[in-house]
Amino acid sequence: MYYPDIDKYANLKSPIHSLEPCTKIISFTILIFSVVFVEKMDMAVFSLAIAISILLLSRLPLKFILNRVKVILVFIIPILILMPFTVPGTVLWSFGLVAISKEGIYFGFLVAIRSVTAIILTITLLGSQKFETTLKGLALLKVPDSIIQILLFTYRYIFVMIDEFICIWSAMRAKGYTFRANRSGLLIIGNLVGMLLVKSYERAERVYSAMIGKGYTGKPVSFAPFLITGRDYFAGIIIISLAFGLHLYPVMVS
Repeated sequence: MYYPDIDKYANLKSPIHSLEPCTKIISFTILIFSVVFVEKMDMAVFSLAIAISILLLSRLPLKFILNRVKVILVFIIPILILMPFTVPGTVLWSFGLVAISKEGIYFGFLVAIRSVTAIILTITLLGSQKFETTLKGLALLKVPDSIIQILLFTYRYIFVMIDEFICIWSAMRAKGYTFRANRSGLLIIGNLVGMLLVKSYERAERVYSAMIGKGYTGKPVSFAPFLITGRDYFAGIIIISLAFGLHLYPVMVS
């Protein structure tokens, strides 16, 4: 069974993996927000090139990235289809009340490139260090504990839900169940989802009790070194400079 562990390759050796966690979180976050607000196509393509370059430096497997990037295609494809028909502008093709605009195609691809770039950067950030290290870095950056706990339990209980689903589905398959797209089949799936939620809740209670018994205090713990060196400062400045350059360069040129 496939588990969506984002930090599967956190122990690799690369220039990105070796960056100090807090520096990495700050610089990558600034770059991601900068990419999201890029308004020029050439800068969007340049930001995608930056993201791919950082990804190559991280040495994360391409398959690992593609398996996660393809999820966002579910949201990107409808945008690419709808925007040419909904954004007003220069008409390239029309049939009755339906028209495709040049501006719609432009903004559709702009949004798509920005989205893919942002998700690549996010995966590179989260995939190049342990998840608990990311949470510890957020705690050191004074992110509220409540937000950190929500992130922690949301991520960890994904695996609880998967385990419970495997157990229930295997039991159903062993009894000869095959899914059919009819009223009876949908009723069974509804019962499965309800049972999954109940069993997951009960297991979550047991997991939480075990955590308390082992000294859980609500604070993230990580053994990663949080020592900022000159190399970390230099790398952080480079990434942040690229983030601001995406917006300053078009202004300077114009």
